[in-house]
Amino acid sequence: MIALTLTEIAAAVNGELHLHGTGRAETVVSGVVDTDSRTMEPGAVFVAKPGETTDGHLFVGTAVEAGAVLALVERVVDEPVTQIVVPDVVLAIADLAREVVARVRAAGDLKIVGITGSNGKTTTKNMLATILRPEGETVAPKGSYNNAVGAPLTMLRVTHETRYLVCEFGADAPGQIGRLAGLVSPDVGVVLMVGMAHAGGFGGLDGTVREKSELVRAVRPGGIAVLNADDHRVAGMAPIADDRELQVRWFGESERADVRSGSLEVTATGTHTTVTVEGRELPLHLRVLGGHHIKNALAAITAAGALGIAPETAIERLETMELAERWRMQVLTQSPIRIINDAYNASPDAVAAALRTLAQITGPDERMVAVLGAMSELGEHSVEEHQKIGLLAVRLRIPRIVVVGQEARALYLAAVAEGSWSDEAVFFESADEAFEYLKTELRPGDSVLVKSSNAAGLRFLGDRLGESFS
Repeated sequence: MIALTLTEIAAAVNGELHLHGTGRAETVVSGVVDTDSRTMEPGAVFVAKPGETTDGHLFVGTAVEAGAVLALVERVVDEPVTQIVVPDVVLAIADLAREVVARVRAAGDLKIVGITGSNGKTTTKNMLATILRPEGETVAPKGSYNNAVGAPLTMLRVTHETRYLVCEFGADAPGQIGRLAGLVSPDVGVVLMVGMAHAGGFGGLDGTVREKSELVRAVRPGGIAVLNADDHRVAGMAPIADDRELQVRWFGESERADVRSGSLEVTATGTHTTVTVEGRELPLHLRVLGGHHIKNALAAITAAGALGIAPETAIERLETMELAERWRMQVLTQSPIRIINDAYNASPDAVAAALRTLAQITGPDERMVAVLGAMSELGEHSVEEHQKIGLLAVRLRIPRIVVVGQEARALYLAAVAEGSWSDEAVFFESADEAFEYLKTELRPGDSVLVKSSNAAGLRFLGDRLGESFS
């Protein structure tokens, strides 16, 4: 965070300042802002966020021992540290982020990119950050810091030397993207796609479209909207951009796309394609596993171009990436058994793409094994969407379908009904049971995909399999 006095911080968050010890209102604070007392650094600001299972106020003392010099709290705690009391610490860090970003932007050359979409946000964020970092200091979220807490914490990492801020905006209820993007008014807004992820929280796809379009509405005047030409729901956001006098730049496979991909060759070592941009055809070998990530790469190239980065430069830097993010199409082992851990997030579109990738990269003498868990936050669509994945797995001729957890049972039943008989589809209540089965079932030459939503916890099962067969 940039240097601010205690008085300035209290004013930004509309809080009440309680000084301790040698603290003075004019004392300057410039440390990292964090909600985790375990990762505090000397000079840091600790945010005592109440949680579902615990309360950050209980850990103020731990944060102080680790070096925190200021605590943002909702009530005064009996600890030896200066505190600023606010009604809601989550809203307070958003207010502080707005103030910090506004000051940096006013004083320098900060450019801000916002990214949203039902799938691909984290991968695209990492791709774009990879392209931008050689140009200057770039701040991007850790992991999937894209919610009401994570997004402001990312924004608060900017300094007066920061040239690019890449923000990832997620939501599971209406209004969240508009509030988060409104904190920074991006120069470039990227909308990747609209799918069933979190659809339960928006009342269906129409609600999801409205929520994702809020990023386009938040782009600052004179900015650029980067839109997916192949997704009619995203393409339908162009009139919003026109009404706000934004430039629109398209990516995708469509002829209308400014940055367009050709045919794909998907292998276990990456995906080959040709990118057409500005009338030129440029080869791209993306080492990140899965043909579906080409669309994310196109979005990153387009956003980088909006910031003045040449497409050749963007492609060269993208080709250095080997992994989008931990637990996202992460190849843990290649031989004798290939283990792919993609169990951090799972929407119907993402699971379908991962299954198709499994089918594309598995050779004729190899066996496909899909280990599948629940897809979360689908609301009333949950049973139907799990059934569709079960049908797809069978139609892709995956000979071993291992389903884990009651919330995914509809997937298993659909696979059996579609013709996955005998041992072809099996069901286990827990990841431990599935692990014991897979230890004896897997054999050399197998390609194993582990896929589920984060809440299902199968990412840890994937890690265990990787350790067992490495």
